[in-house]
Amino acid sequence: MEEKIIIEELFPEIANLYGDTGNVRYLKKCLPDAEFVKDYLNEEPFFNKTKPSLIYMGPMSEHAQELVIDRLMPYKERLKELIDDGIVFLLTGNAAEVFYKEIENEDGSKIPCLNIFDFTAKRKMFNRYNRHVMGKMDDITIVGYKNQFTHSYGDNSKGYFFKVERGDGLYPGNEFEGVRKNNFIGTYLLGPILIQNPYFTEYILKLMGVREPKLAFKDTIVAAYERRLSEYKEFDFPII
Repeated sequence: MEEKIIIEELFPEIANLYGDTGNVRYLKKCLPDAEFVKDYLNEEPFFNKTKPSLIYMGPMSEHAQELVIDRLMPYKERLKELIDDGIVFLLTGNAAEVFYKEIENEDGSKIPCLNIFDFTAKRKMFNRYNRHVMGKMDDITIVGYKNQFTHSYGDNSKGYFFKVERGDGLYPGNEFEGVRKNNFIGTYLLGPILIQNPYFTEYILKLMGVREPKLAFKDTIVAAYERRLSEYKEFDFPII
């Protein structure tokens, strides 16, 4: 008998840009018997006393990042423990920057972050970066797009989400997208990534302990994925 699947969504009232709340809505369709927990800013995080199957956080504004950093700082050691224990994390957009060493503004000022990963995010607020991206995580092809004001700097060559085939990784010219340690995955990709990448979603569900993943609307999202994949392979979408 499978253990109860518990999915924890961090700060949905502010970490909700670009439609990425669709990731959690899709998981609810795939896992109708799972428990879904929302952590709000004024509450003690659920993960502080319990080990969920998945911790998810989506993209947010720059101001919201600072609120989230302040809110999570007292739980820094607990978060490290959960990462070391192999709890699944999925952070999309700029959410992973909260776990970095620091965020640097254009004027050179720096915002200290949780310092769990040795990376610096550098903001350029008048230079939005938009790009379609495709790459390989093991034998799974990942597709998605980026829409961001920051790039991340640091060596992720030994801890990345996927190797880029089209587009850029953490920063222009970098071939490795995202940050990964154990089952922690942080990526700039938007999508929502779980709807756009059905085989990756099956992979995530298995990491969470689902023995036989059953994707909602599987035929439809696989067909859309295959079409998107063929377009990504045929066209090298430019930076906008």
